[in-house]
Amino acid sequence: MKRLALMVFIAALAAIGILYGLRRAERTPHAAVTALLPRGTIALAHLPDFNRTRNEWHESDLYKLYQEPAVQDFLNKPLSRVPQSDTVSETVSDIEQLDLKDAFLAVTSIDNTGPHFAGGFRFHGSQSEAEKIVGKWRSQIVRDASAHESLDYEQHKIDIAGAAPNQIATVYDGQWFFASNDLTELKAVLDRADGRAGTTAGSSGGGKLTLEGDDTFHAAMAHMPSSYSLLFYLQPKALSGNLTSLSNAIGTSADQSAMVEQIRSICAAPRFDKGKIRNVLFVGMPKAQSDQKLTRSSLALGSADTVLYLATLLNPSRLAGIDQGGLPLGSWLQKVFDVATRAGVSVDDWKAAFDLELGSLADWPQSARWPSIITSLRVKDPVRANKIANALTHAIDEDAPWTKTEKNGVLYFYMQSPAALFAITPTIALSNQLLIAGLDSASVESAISRSTKASGALADSSAYRLAVRAVPAPTDAFIYVDTALLYSRLDAALRPMLLMSAAFMPAISDYVDVGKLPPPEIVTKHLTPLVSSQRYDGDGYVTESTGPVTLDIGLALPAIAWAISQKQGHR
Repeated sequence: MKRLALMVFIAALAAIGILYGLRRAERTPHAAVTALLPRGTIALAHLPDFNRTRNEWHESDLYKLYQEPAVQDFLNKPLSRVPQSDTVSETVSDIEQLDLKDAFLAVTSIDNTGPHFAGGFRFHGSQSEAEKIVGKWRSQIVRDASAHESLDYEQHKIDIAGAAPNQIATVYDGQWFFASNDLTELKAVLDRADGRAGTTAGSSGGGKLTLEGDDTFHAAMAHMPSSYSLLFYLQPKALSGNLTSLSNAIGTSADQSAMVEQIRSICAAPRFDKGKIRNVLFVGMPKAQSDQKLTRSSLALGSADTVLYLATLLNPSRLAGIDQGGLPLGSWLQKVFDVATRAGVSVDDWKAAFDLELGSLADWPQSARWPSIITSLRVKDPVRANKIANALTHAIDEDAPWTKTEKNGVLYFYMQSPAALFAITPTIALSNQLLIAGLDSASVESAISRSTKASGALADSSAYRLAVRAVPAPTDAFIYVDTALLYSRLDAALRPMLLMSAAFMPAISDYVDVGKLPPPEIVTKHLTPLVSSQRYDGDGYVTESTGPVTLDIGLALPAIAWAISQKQGHR
């Protein structure tokens, strides 16, 4: 009986140990790789499991849309004109055969000779079988395959192919394959992999010598999900010299260059989640000194036809130098601010007149050819807001005549644009609670009428409520895109134009069969809302997005620029 109890106790301990190990592995999917790289590594890309990621991709909404017969039929002609190559499919087949895991590529340092790379992966099977594939890849990378040598190092045989500077050193270590363009770095990776003194976490101070012991990297990874499909990490400070040269070349101001140097790290980790793509983007940097939190009060202006809703915190102090960053429309916005300033509107007036939260919505009714876009600001001081609204009518176009009327206690400013293909009527509406601006009077007046209601159709929609629960509550920025509604409206607007173009320009049919455009319902059934939420979390800005595609990778640079502008404006 005692022996049975002892066996049960040992089995329980073993089960607990296995569970702990599995959970630890889930929590630190990067641990095997970061233990191989030096502290201060500048950039890292990590793919934990290629076959798992490929299988998850095949279950995603986007892939299922691509596999629709109607979509395949439409894509058949344009894809047939693309030069066919078996290289990609062959490479994918090779990776599947290797059962690639923990694949990584890192920039470990940069000097006068250029960046130093280190990469590798774990594989399944024997080294000789792996070499059949790796040798083929090596010959494709190295320009001069005739230059070849090998050397022995700590019971390993390092293969060096190519001539400097296009030279690559490779080596096998059990089920690992490593490569680098720097022989010294490759030897260091081998030392860490084999656990030689002074290189591992178990040695005296060894953990501090690896990327895992890097405080900046560790802080960034604290915001990443426990499991991901791909990881990108960058430490911009290590590139400060290069960034300074680039800034000087493009004419960036010294203040902006200094703000870029305050970014400690940038880290992103996309993954698949129930068919959708979810991404976490972290930008490690000081917080803008502002106590205001995002309220999304402009959500009430949304309707059942809203395809886009955005809410973000503004920094009026940045308007004075908005043209310095070379932003799109920066010169025009600079002119607006300058004219408003000459009219006696100061930065303090902007801050006192309005809340710092800006809301933007794009409504696209079924009967409309194009969407209508409005922007709103919550009014704090009606008198100063009225002063700014009057100044804006001159700032937008100093020569255009404006009409000013009042309806139900709301002031309206209308400007009739000259006759053109797309006639617009810029309109500003000002009440005691809101300033709303748009390119047509109907959308602005409609938004004003919705602002008097307790809640809007968008806020009450099940699609919005379900989407907003998929991301953490935002404190700095929020974006919602109804991708299905947007595609439906685009299809209705563009399909007739494409059919007409094909009739007048028959050559188009050589590239695409417009008549085979898939029905919108085939596409929209795979589209769910895209939502993105940004917050400041202790030591940096965290942006999480989810949907059929993810916004964060495409918005990474604008998000960084926004965060920089926020910080710079509150220095």
